[in-house]
Amino acid sequence: MTAEATNAATPEAAGARPDVADRGLRSYYGRPILKAPVWRHDIPAYLFTGGLAAGSSILAAGADLTGRPAMRRATRLASLAAVGASTYFLIHDLGRPKRFHHMLRVAKPTSPMSVGTWILAVFGPAAGLAAVAEAAPLLPRHGVLGLAGRALPVAGTASGYLAAGVAPALATYTAVLLADTAVPSWHEAYPQLPFVFAGSALASASGVGLLAAPLSQSGPARRLAVIGAAMEVAASHRIETGMGLVSEPYTQGRAGRRLRAARALSVAGAAGAVLGRRNRLVSALSGAALIAAAALTRFGIFDGGVASAKDPKYTVTPQRQRLEQAAAGDHSPT
Repeated sequence: MTAEATNAATPEAAGARPDVADRGLRSYYGRPILKAPVWRHDIPAYLFTGGLAAGSSILAAGADLTGRPAMRRATRLASLAAVGASTYFLIHDLGRPKRFHHMLRVAKPTSPMSVGTWILAVFGPAAGLAAVAEAAPLLPRHGVLGLAGRALPVAGTASGYLAAGVAPALATYTAVLLADTAVPSWHEAYPQLPFVFAGSALASASGVGLLAAPLSQSGPARRLAVIGAAMEVAASHRIETGMGLVSEPYTQGRAGRRLRAARALSVAGAAGAVLGRRNRLVSALSGAALIAAAALTRFGIFDGGVASAKDPKYTVTPQRQRLEQAAAGDHSPT
């Protein structure tokens, strides 16, 4: 780190009032102050598919309660496919499958990764059994398979409700996982990230419903599309504008492009869900837009955090500001 940056990070220099837009900050030998996350595309894909699985299980439970079998079937199957993909992406990022297994040997409530592993371990089998239950009508009516065919719907209903009960934790724990790091633009976004991820999960699940369910059964998906998109857009806007300097990475480069595209697709998808009640094509396009928006949101949030870790100013400048505020507080009249 240069002498200027080193001195500015000390309390003695807190009153120097440095330029907060200083782009000349450097660390030792030009290296970033923080080590940027080494996660690859597997992690944002994991964030997206986990949210899609969670939202789909919630919508499936609602469809079951309100007598919408086609909607229930589509969202149960989507939930199973998404949680399977999510598990794959997580294990692939870990490098060796046994690492996922080893994480189940201990339950550590203070570790978001440990808690998330257990959430996934509970949700996955429940969502799987609920999806398998959809095959019950295809089984013979007599014999062992017939007995299974009669028992599966009951087991599937119970498992579907269990998955829906765990779903909110699955949709939002990844936000805690990101915020519990030293990455500036993730850490400072901790109040809003759970709302972004929850809204994204609901919107993507509603997209599945709009794509796969008949118009006569798509009412809950349309309402959920508006709720999820509104939550996602509002919370994302707060992240992009309400955190001062560390909001900047979310508005620039690849992260900015992805988040702007996600916002446009979310608005378009929600509008299409409302206006396309009687038009199958409009409903399907709206569903596709909502799913794409959810994926872009997760990738954009991921990219913004990585960018903030690579530039020293997002670490040093907020520290300088806090030191200035602390120094001003120490010298304020009592």
